[in-house]
Amino acid sequence: MKILLADIMYNKNVSARQLASMTGISKSTINNIANEVHSPTMDNMERLAAVLRVRISDLYDSPYK
Repeated sequence: MKILLADIMYNKNVSARQLASMTGISKSTINNIANEVHSPTMDNMERLAAVLRVRISDLYDSPYK
């Protein structure tokens, strides 16, 4: 499963710092998710999707989607 958070952040012109402020998720956690160092929790996926105004399924790419 590939996390597409970095691409979405780039397309929406949102920095990790801005996203952290809007979601309450730490900047380091957002960077780790965007760089695929850590897998996001469903709670974080919901928060990110809501703030970025995308579906949760838009945040990742998987053959099982």
